[in-house]
Amino acid sequence: MEAEYDFNQGKRGAIEPILPGKTRITICLDDEVLAWCREQVHLVSGGNYQTLINEVLRQHIQQSREPLEEILRRVVREELERIEHNL
Repeated sequence: MEAEYDFNQGKRGAIEPILPGKTRITICLDDEVLAWCREQVHLVSGGNYQTLINEVLRQHIQQSREPLEEILRRVVREELERIEHNL
C-alpha cells in the first residue's frame, strides 16, 4: 500500500453514469416484493430485478390509464383464448 495517494484527477459521484431518462433514487420495498422480483429474474436465467420492477410499474401505469371498456374486452379475449386452448 502506498503511503500517499493522489486524488487530483478523482471525480465525486456514482461510478456508473446514469442513462438519460433515468433517475437514481433510494426506495424501500417490502421484502416479499423484492424476493418475488429476484426469483422471477432467476427463473428466466438472469437479468436485472430492477428492470423487472420498472416493467411491472410501467404495466400498472398503462393498465390504470386503459379505459374500463378496453380492459373488459382484453380480459374477455384472453379468457376466450384460454378456453379454446383447453378444448
